[in-house]
Amino acid sequence: MHEPSTWVGKGQLLLAKGEVEQASAAFRIILEGDRDNVSALLGQACVEYNRGHYGESLTLYKRALQVYPDCPGAVRLGIAHCHYKLGHFGKACLAFQRVLQLDPENVEALVSLAILDLQTNEAAAIRKGMKKMQRAFEIYPYCATALNYLANHFFFTGQHFLVEQLTETALAVTNHGPTKSHSYYNLARSYHSKGDYETASRYYWASVKEINKPSEFVFPYYGLGQVQLKLGEIKNALSNFEKVLEVYPDNCETLKVLGHIHVQLGQTEKAQEFLRKAAKIDPRDAQAFLDLGELLISTDTGAALDAFKTACSLLKKGGEEVPIEVLNNIAVIHFEREELELALQNFKEALGDGIWLTFLEGKANTYEVDATSSLLQYKDMQIFHRLEEEGLSVELSRNKVTTLFNLARLLEQLHNTETASTLYRLILFKYPDYVDAYLRLAAIAKARNNLPLSIELVNEALTVNDKCPNALSMLGDLELKNDDWVKAKETFRAASEATDGKDSYATLSLGNWNYFAAIRNEKRNPKLEATHLEKAKELYTRVLVQHTANLYAANGAGVVLAEKGHFDVSKDLFTQVQEAASGSIFVQMPDVWINLAHVYFAQGNFALAVKMYQNCLQKFFYNTDSQILLYLARTHYEAEQWQDCKRTLLRAIHLAPSNYTLRFDAGVAMQKFSASTLQKTKRTVEEVRSTVDELENAVRLFSQLSAASNLHFNGFDEKKINTHVEYCKHLLEAAIVHREAAEREEQQNRQRLDLARQVALAEDARRKAEEQRKFQLERRKQEDELKRVRQQEEHFERVKEQWKSSTSASKRRDRADIDDGEGGQGEKRRRKGGKRRKKEKSSRSRYEMEDPDMMDDHDEPEDDDANVNFREPGYQMNDQEDNAEENTQDVLAAAGLEDSDADDDAAAPSSAGRRKRAWSESDEDEISERKQQPSLLRENSADLQDSDGEFRDDTHKRQENAAVDDED
Repeated sequence: MHEPSTWVGKGQLLLAKGEVEQASAAFRIILEGDRDNVSALLGQACVEYNRGHYGESLTLYKRALQVYPDCPGAVRLGIAHCHYKLGHFGKACLAFQRVLQLDPENVEALVSLAILDLQTNEAAAIRKGMKKMQRAFEIYPYCATALNYLANHFFFTGQHFLVEQLTETALAVTNHGPTKSHSYYNLARSYHSKGDYETASRYYWASVKEINKPSEFVFPYYGLGQVQLKLGEIKNALSNFEKVLEVYPDNCETLKVLGHIHVQLGQTEKAQEFLRKAAKIDPRDAQAFLDLGELLISTDTGAALDAFKTACSLLKKGGEEVPIEVLNNIAVIHFEREELELALQNFKEALGDGIWLTFLEGKANTYEVDATSSLLQYKDMQIFHRLEEEGLSVELSRNKVTTLFNLARLLEQLHNTETASTLYRLILFKYPDYVDAYLRLAAIAKARNNLPLSIELVNEALTVNDKCPNALSMLGDLELKNDDWVKAKETFRAASEATDGKDSYATLSLGNWNYFAAIRNEKRNPKLEATHLEKAKELYTRVLVQHTANLYAANGAGVVLAEKGHFDVSKDLFTQVQEAASGSIFVQMPDVWINLAHVYFAQGNFALAVKMYQNCLQKFFYNTDSQILLYLARTHYEAEQWQDCKRTLLRAIHLAPSNYTLRFDAGVAMQKFSASTLQKTKRTVEEVRSTVDELENAVRLFSQLSAASNLHFNGFDEKKINTHVEYCKHLLEAAIVHREAAEREEQQNRQRLDLARQVALAEDARRKAEEQRKFQLERRKQEDELKRVRQQEEHFERVKEQWKSSTSASKRRDRADIDDGEGGQGEKRRRKGGKRRKKEKSSRSRYEMEDPDMMDDHDEPEDDDANVNFREPGYQMNDQEDNAEENTQDVLAAAGLEDSDADDDAAAPSSAGRRKRAWSESDEDEISERKQQPSLLRENSADLQDSDGEFRDDTHKRQENAAVDDED
């Protein structure tokens, strides 16, 4: 068995070589034989420390210290490092201090204590830490760790030459990978800060190579990614930043950088994801919200506006000044969303106080200019010299130029072009090289149809930058308007060459030039036309290859296809462009609506064409574009909707009264309407009258055009106009004849209708009168029936009452007869009393038989006399009342119930009364009265007698009985 010292030496050698497991085996061999071997304990403690088992390493160091308390300070240095790795910074600090007590010049202890001081991030502690580092450097100038920390300190103080010297020395004196990585990192940072990205990239790579994995030292990856972004190596930078994010997944700076990288790669969704995560992790990070707003400004203006406002709020809460760029972006978003007042407020807030407020508030003094000077007012700078002479400061800082330009652009939108032009001139007064201000002034002059001044202003912009593609493109447009086609083509070609064919607008302009050249050829050379169309298609396709979402290029390609007759393909293309343009608030493309309507028109789908023209007019031109109205009128004309065509042309004439073409077209529409109406087989008078009116108007219009002084200037042929006049006059003569005939026919029809109407009215009146007469008869019949029923009911009630009263009177007479018999007249009274009883018996029998007969009489149908009497209800009612009274007295008399009152009441002038008085003059009064009562009843109740034979028989029987009684 070898000596323990041999195994200790072998273990130390293996540990120095990095063979940790074999070194651990060597130390364990010793510890198995001698558990208190200090050298083996210290070696095994180093092994466990390198393994990352800091707790076990600390235990072994403590055990070695217990075995040999007088061991050197290096043992306590190991204990301090273990406490540091375990996070016991207080105990680590005490251990390092104990090492310095034992060995005041222990460099490692000084460096470690300095690191602990630096990590506190307190100014006093940092100063103490740097003093300790400096002392360690003085004790041992070749301590790589001290050199690295000193280099880091001098990096932040800007002393880069010291950084380079210290890091180069550290690299020369150490072979430890992590330490060398720190040295390379410090050196790379120094070159990075100086802008030497190539050298910085090499040193960052060297630092990364000394690391086994990013978690050991991640800063070089971050620096390398930054340098690669500067060098344009975007994908390599993305890879390095993703490694940083793996170590620190919630690092906001890394998330923001990754968001920017994905923006450059066109991966906007991932970019938004990273930036939103950064803003969520740190809601107080204003920069995260600013970056998010910049990203969203092209896709979601609402979210971008919210992000910018949040950033402004955070900056204001933190006491920081809001950058003018942020306020400008907020104002621009409001401007694009057509929230013009909010945009104006934010522009003013961004600009603050300045001379521009004088112009906005209208406080600047104006001065008189003559007519010649007014044409050149967009180039006039005298107002600013006058303001300076008045003592006003005409200053404009460079960072406010863009915002002031945007404010002027907003004023243009608000139709305040005078103030806008003043602000543009203010920009040019302070910064004559600002090309966009020249172009906007040229646009204002162009809008006022001052093409020479507009061209002059564009040329001044080109003197500042003769390769400016915007200026060249605008100049080409102006030359086209000036009908200078050759110059326009050269200008557009120069604009395209200025950007090596990358300027889409210049390429589109060349395509438009070729298209217009194809369709404006008066001779319509088919070969030349096809050549220009093919060239235009090629240019539009080139733009689409570069920018697949370019709507204007797609629209141009659709126009070329439509000109070639490929209507279905062009219609699909126009529809896609229309949908894409409708979904964006930044694009206004009325042309694609018009082109789509043209395709519908060419396919004969006039209804859809009309609808598309009308929608375009309403959506983009507020129904005020005479050219689109002309397209609409042409569609109505082809659809044979003459009146709609005429009305549309009249609207266009109202908008453009000097356009003689519209007047001619209106006359043709009237002529066509009149001819079509006269060709009808059936036409109304109103149609013929309308035809006459239209022809008179057409003759008037064509006559005015024929007499126009500038007829040839408008392209009209006088002979053709006169032909229209003669034809309309001929139609007018025929229409007048037709009108007269139609009016005569209408008069005859009206008379026939009036006669038929009168006959119908008379028949209707007769029918209504007959119905009314029948109704009145029926109503009177019902009323009489009701009256008769009511009278009979009343009669029945009176009979009942009289019968009750007569019964009581009969009883009183019986008692009186008994009293008279006792007085001495017995026989005669008995004879009379017998007669009375017989009469009462007969009366009761008669009444019992009469009552049902009277009730049955209500059901008897009316005879002819009743129908006659129905027309004289007044007399009938009086007769009925008299008959009712007589019947009542007759019934009572027949029943033997009459009294003196009844005889007095029966004195009314009637046939029954006269007969009763005749019978009363005879000697036998009682018998005659009894005989007369039945006859009275028969006279007054003829209907009852006719229907009831038993009643008559009963009367004869009573008369016979009365005669027998008299004989007795």
